[in-house]
Amino acid sequence: MPSPTPRRPDDLAQLLTRAERLAARRLQGVLEAEGCSLDAWRVLASLSDGEGHHMTGLAEAAFLPPPTLTKLVDQLVDKNLVHRRVDPFDRRRILAHLTPRGQEYWQLLDRAVRAGRPSLGEGDDDLLRSLLDRLAATLEDRAHV
Repeated sequence: MPSPTPRRPDDLAQLLTRAERLAARRLQGVLEAEGCSLDAWRVLASLSDGEGHHMTGLAEAAFLPPPTLTKLVDQLVDKNLVHRRVDPFDRRRILAHLTPRGQEYWQLLDRAVRAGRPSLGEGDDDLLRSLLDRLAATLEDRAHV
């Protein structure tokens, strides 16, 4: 019986990259059917909590450089999905919010994404989510050392 091949140190990075790209491709297919891009979905997802978000935080959440986010938010404003307001606590900053139409659109997208999401099996989805959250937190902690 042959011995198992030793794991390379970059196996985890390879697996994470492969899984992310496959998941993004599947998600893009679902979103395109609803007329939405992956970047716009990330912005709408952040805004779906109803709290309003600063542009800096939205850029980080959507993994976009600030100028790209600004253009995307401009497009979402033009479609009446998002509106901007001056932050009442810091008048120099702008908060983005979903419009009522944006909330309806987000709910449609959310249903479509949930319906198109494959399940790993009983309990495995939660386990994977927990492990990925722990990995991200660990990587963030080490980045600040």
